[in-house]
Amino acid sequence: MALFGSKNNKEAKEQKDSLSPRTPSLLARNAAPSRAGRARHDSSESAPKVSPKENSSAPSIPTMHRGQYHDIIIRPRITEKSGIMSENSSIYTFEVRKNANKPMIAQAIKALYKVTPMKVRIINLPAKHVLVRGKRGTSNAIKKALIYFKKGEKINLA
Repeated sequence: MALFGSKNNKEAKEQKDSLSPRTPSLLARNAAPSRAGRARHDSSESAPKVSPKENSSAPSIPTMHRGQYHDIIIRPRITEKSGIMSENSSIYTFEVRKNANKPMIAQAIKALYKVTPMKVRIINLPAKHVLVRGKRGTSNAIKKALIYFKKGEKINLA
């Protein structure tokens, strides 16, 4: 091969393909199959088919261990307004993790306090600019969950 010579079109394309970023789907397609994967598959042996009705019956809630519930619910948010709401209408307020969703929060409340919530509402409170002792700063953004219970049901937050 000459030092400054031109390459064939095939060699140029191969080099270009090897330099281009590969996506995971391409890597999976081009990867060599394992020894278990080299066996021939019979068309008569296929995976059992699942009807679409079985999949769409209920939303999937991830299964969690007991210790993970404390990771979802950070603390009860005790303010004057939340105290009034809990006394009058059985609505309790909690600070929750940023990645928590309604089914996860409901499952955590049921496991921790042994009470089934009727409804869960989520509020994202943004970070705010504050002045403390003449210096600028920001308050943290939090995610707040309002948990609704049946009338008369109470939980002990102390």
